[in-house]
Amino acid sequence: MTYRVALIGAGTMGDVHARHWNAMPGAEIVGVLDPRADAARAAGPAFADWDTLISQSKPDIVDICTPTPFHREYVEKAAAAGKAIFVEKPLSRSIEDCDAMLAAVEKAGVPAMSGHVLRYFPEFAAAKRAVDAGTVGKPITIRTARMAGFPDLGGRPNWYADPAQSGGLVLDMILHDFDWLRWTFGPVTRVFAKGLYGQEEYFGDLDYALVTLRFASGAVGHVTGSWAHPGGFRTTLEIAGDAGLIEHDSDRSAPLSAMLKTKGGAGGVAVPESPMAPTEDPYYQELAAFVHALQNNLPPPVTLQDAREATRIALAALESIETGKSVTLS
Repeated sequence: MTYRVALIGAGTMGDVHARHWNAMPGAEIVGVLDPRADAARAAGPAFADWDTLISQSKPDIVDICTPTPFHREYVEKAAAAGKAIFVEKPLSRSIEDCDAMLAAVEKAGVPAMSGHVLRYFPEFAAAKRAVDAGTVGKPITIRTARMAGFPDLGGRPNWYADPAQSGGLVLDMILHDFDWLRWTFGPVTRVFAKGLYGQEEYFGDLDYALVTLRFASGAVGHVTGSWAHPGGFRTTLEIAGDAGLIEHDSDRSAPLSAMLKTKGGAGGVAVPESPMAPTEDPYYQELAAFVHALQNNLPPPVTLQDAREATRIALAALESIETGKSVTLS
């Protein structure tokens, strides 16, 4: 069976997804919806409005790569239309919107997956397997860092700089780490954070945060994020347990990152890329995993509930930064 895919949003992430859908056996982009007609046409057959897209392209999958504020609208529309849904992270800027999307998907009975791609990066996938196998014994302390320059949209209005829309780097970028940490080490019970968000000196385009997580297991996690890093994209990972230590530093290993630029040489968003074969690229693998789940009538590997919980951690971190107090998660 060939799955017909409608792509909503043809920006940086939409372009990444389009490239991988076009390379995937059993998938075909049949429609693209974006207010920028040229960008839409570059990704596939362009449509001017949702109703025409759905009625004429007849997609099986709706892949939502819009800015975060539009996720709820298109998740609800896709669910009502009975389509399988893939939606990029973060799921939403609010828990209320997350819950509305979960309710819409549950009511419609459609499969839905969120794009938490860090689970598919080989270093992080290998670290998860090692923890599960008991390589480090009982995990005690985990440190991750995710650092880059501020996302550049090439002169277009930059919604990333508006924390009311993007949530800054806490919700948009180190959300990757929150999802991976929860997936690997279990539920988070308390969050304490320091950062520039909400402070007088915060301008949106320069952001920094340090977030401390307490897990139900007793382990402690420390997550550093920066949109003011001068050395390009970089990630680090350290897991210390009572039987060993795992470390990873992208600056000391095979390159895993690139600054993806929009078509025409404009600026772009820092998006990690794998130098491996296209079918081994983490973004390809997560989309292929969704297709595999559909083909075999299996639950998607990253559910919208997973996405909601990662969002909940990020929102707790923003609250902690604003109030100066820790936030307990029930």
